[in-house]
Amino acid sequence: MRMMLVGAGAVGECILKVLKKRDREGEWLSFVLISDYDGARAEEVRKHVTEEGAEGIKFASVQADAHDREKLTELMRQYEIDFVMDAASPFVSNYIFDAAYEAGADYASMGTWSVPKENPAFGTGFEGSYLEPMTKYNFDRHEAWKARGQMACICLGIDPGVVNVFAKYAAEYLFDELLEVHIKDGGNLTPPENKKDDILFGFNPWTVLDEVMNPNAEWDKEKGFLIEDAFAGEEEFRMPEPFGINRLVKVEHEEVVTLPRYLEKYGLRKASFKIALDENLLNALKVIDRMGLRSLHPVKAGGVTVVPRDVVAACAPKPQDIGADMTGGMCVGADCIGIRDGQRKEYFIYQPFDNQEAMRDFGMQAVVAQTGFGAALGIELIGRKIWRDSGVFSPEYFPSRPFMELMQESGLAYGIEER
Repeated sequence: MRMMLVGAGAVGECILKVLKKRDREGEWLSFVLISDYDGARAEEVRKHVTEEGAEGIKFASVQADAHDREKLTELMRQYEIDFVMDAASPFVSNYIFDAAYEAGADYASMGTWSVPKENPAFGTGFEGSYLEPMTKYNFDRHEAWKARGQMACICLGIDPGVVNVFAKYAAEYLFDELLEVHIKDGGNLTPPENKKDDILFGFNPWTVLDEVMNPNAEWDKEKGFLIEDAFAGEEEFRMPEPFGINRLVKVEHEEVVTLPRYLEKYGLRKASFKIALDENLLNALKVIDRMGLRSLHPVKAGGVTVVPRDVVAACAPKPQDIGADMTGGMCVGADCIGIRDGQRKEYFIYQPFDNQEAMRDFGMQAVVAQTGFGAALGIELIGRKIWRDSGVFSPEYFPSRPFMELMQESGLAYGIEER
């Protein structure tokens, strides 16, 4: 496989570190072209992943603007790329997706782009709140990709990604009928006392602003998609030890769309996504929203035209620059409810990731390492042609056992707790 990584941020770098460890001799991954809008950053990542020797995988770096679909396609053809990993900001994901299609390459991403309305109506159905709902752009092109024999696997990270596999595993092996899947994203990641007032974007600021502040959704087989305003559905959820009670809220996330698409045939009736948000970040996001700083519309300031959200993203701490002195970790899982042997059963299938271990093994904080590790294992299954079909899919379309076995083999721990 000859891969192009688009987006050389912290998660992209983590993906490459895992892939290099998993395929040192280059048996299924022979070449990686590392690209980023910041060419210096792409080259920095190339040096990081080759400083101990390139071994079986060859790496190169290039500057590339992901808005330029034609240039991306040209680079893919020039370097004979047959697989594209999209690790860029979500607002350019459609350009990368289309470029891969034009270049005849397979594709994977960790999430999708959505466009909410200026004045969302909320209520039932995406149409009142979104001009373009999450995943729609990709799934609408399923037949075109299928006709060409190309494959796209969207939503391939930790959540969405690993948790989708957990839900599929529950459907295949834990229940006779899977009724509900509720994704829970939390943990007990804690900054040191002297940083207790810091505002930390644990992920790409663009992604955080969209997921948290966009209208959120949950799915009910009878009612359809239920759309609410930001911070709806607050609940307390008990994570496995040592993570304790987490206070969660609903945010926009692709699982509520992809899980029904593939698991309704197993009996699925409800799907939701909730995440624990740091109080400082929660308050900051509310202020950013009220001041119009998440807007994509240019404004003039001191004779200079700027996009407010670009300013926020530029000033926010970068994921790769934070986390070394934080304690605790992340816990992300799928709370699955169903019927087994005529009895109601509930299992929480989860992936814990300790921050100190993430810093030691990857040189980056747990949120980033957890996401990159999950994506890398999916790429391995694609590279080894274990996950293979033609069209546009998300992880729960594929058989779950190969991924779960790869988690055990590679050291990406998971647990299954009956409740």
